[in-house]
Amino acid sequence: MTITRQVADIDASVLHEALSVANIPTLVPLLVQLTGDQKWMRPPYRPTRAQGTDDNDDGGLREVIREEIRAAAEQAVLAYKEGAPAAIPAPTGQQLVDLMRLCVAEQVPEDYEPMSAETMGFRSAPVRSVSAGRAAATHVIVVGAGISGLNAAKHLRDLGIRCTVVEKNDRVGGTWINNRYPGCGVDTPSFLYSFGYFPRQWSAYFAKRAELDEYLTDLANHFGLTESIMFRTTVVSASWDETTELWNVAVRAIDGEQQMLTGNALISSVGLLNVPAIPDLPGIERFTGPAFHSACWPEDVDLTGKRVAVIGTGASAMQIVPAVVDQVGHLDIYQRSPSWVAPNSNYFRAVDERTHWLMEHVPFYRQWYRFRLSWAFNDRIHASLQKDPDWPYPERSLNRVNDSHRRFFTSYLESQLEGRPDLIERALPAYPPFGKRMLLDNGWFAALKHPRADLITSSVSALTETGIVSGDGVERPADIVVFATGFRAHRPIHLDIRGRSGRALAEVWADDDARAYLGITTPGFPNLFFMYGPNTNLGHGGSFINLAEGQANYITDALCQMLNQDITSIECRPEVCDDYNARLDAAHERMVWTHPGMDTWYRNAKGRVVTNMPWRVVDYWTMTRHADLDDFVVHRRRLEEPQDQSV
Repeated sequence: MTITRQVADIDASVLHEALSVANIPTLVPLLVQLTGDQKWMRPPYRPTRAQGTDDNDDGGLREVIREEIRAAAEQAVLAYKEGAPAAIPAPTGQQLVDLMRLCVAEQVPEDYEPMSAETMGFRSAPVRSVSAGRAAATHVIVVGAGISGLNAAKHLRDLGIRCTVVEKNDRVGGTWINNRYPGCGVDTPSFLYSFGYFPRQWSAYFAKRAELDEYLTDLANHFGLTESIMFRTTVVSASWDETTELWNVAVRAIDGEQQMLTGNALISSVGLLNVPAIPDLPGIERFTGPAFHSACWPEDVDLTGKRVAVIGTGASAMQIVPAVVDQVGHLDIYQRSPSWVAPNSNYFRAVDERTHWLMEHVPFYRQWYRFRLSWAFNDRIHASLQKDPDWPYPERSLNRVNDSHRRFFTSYLESQLEGRPDLIERALPAYPPFGKRMLLDNGWFAALKHPRADLITSSVSALTETGIVSGDGVERPADIVVFATGFRAHRPIHLDIRGRSGRALAEVWADDDARAYLGITTPGFPNLFFMYGPNTNLGHGGSFINLAEGQANYITDALCQMLNQDITSIECRPEVCDDYNARLDAAHERMVWTHPGMDTWYRNAKGRVVTNMPWRVVDYWTMTRHADLDDFVVHRRRLEEPQDQSV
């Protein structure tokens, strides 16, 4: 992101009206930037800390103080429009750290300064380049045209590197094409679930599937990426040729036609959550009604008046159930274990046009608002997910702060299910908060209380022709069965990829123990890169967009070094990958996802966490800023002359 002076004509009355809905904690730091007046950093103008992940629009300040802040901001923006320079146009160092702490009313660590300064546009990002000739002579194959694949393609095109994206669907979108179930949307704030280089005027603070699909289509069209995409085409296999040091990728079009693509590098952008997991239940083939996974929702299915069974209570089920409970005749919800649920007052809230105007016209407003979201949804709670060995109640929480989270979420659950002690007992988790993915309340508790809904805590043991048998032996009738049972995330790459000596990636990773350095590259597979690879899932919250940008930066940095130094291939050293994963496993042993109190898709059959990243977002951002070629076995284009062996 680059800061440009916003000097478009600003109508004072429009500005005044827009500021009436402005987020006060966002206004205060930009007011310091515009005026340089340090009084805004002191009481009574310092905002208070937000509770949970709410926007804290009033900053916890009295109305008279909020009006003073708005009035001062109005004067400062009008002066800026007339040519007055910003007093602090690009804060960095301690100055930026102080402003960040002012904005969120928390002690943001100093090591957030480099990432924040760059993402907010206050410090330039590293400039990478390669000669036009070398870039044009290079071909990179990208698998998948979802968020990661489009981001990779955009970065490659910026460098002039030719790329071909292979996409199985007939358009871009990835997960937002596949998942079309009722209520489908993002549980990350929309303004955070978007690339800094391609902002959007989102209609809602938490966008639904159709708008997310549209965003990715707009991104692809804006940057001319579609001309590089082979739609309705799947990858049959990919193999590394050790002689030519190229990837040979066999692809098949939907009409059956096959062809071979050859690339200098291969980027897998298929993601962790793309292959549905359907339990192997006895009798599943006998069920006579529609039975489908949430990611394969039939367009013609009609739930009206039907008895519907939803198996699972994770993220997808939590969106489906409130969306259909008023439509069905009856809804049986089968819960293996309950989830922690957090409130958020913005979940159903539309974005005011005045807020869009602020984002577009008020200097620094978008940057500070996005920073607030980044802090609240990314790393804010990371420290509370560490096990305290001296904590006296390890069965219910990890430490003092995590226990306070438990009390807060428990109190919220009890308030939402007031009058239903039976539901409180069934819906209250016994394990520590954040042990599973934290979910946002989108009407979930209200749906559980609905007279047509029944929360069943016995597992599903079988299907019959007309219903479901639970683990307690009770058979309940069902017209339609929805498997909201997640994905096969333990093996993130379901492709036939063969590296050096023809060894298959599936063999190296076994069924459920994928390992990669930074989640991006693995030994034995030169010039192969992963996006959303092993151990890059954000279990503690936040937007995958941050990680996608970091991974694209790392991959393109590696490619630029290769091209500029006449390198034909790089292969991660085994000792580098082993050391990284040893540190990763050790970090996980200290964190909530290895707590014995719950089962989760984060862990494989041996209990190893194979999906989640233990690092903070800021740590991963730092790790992926630059590809250190000392971590790789490097093959160069020009071999050294053989030494004279004569005596």
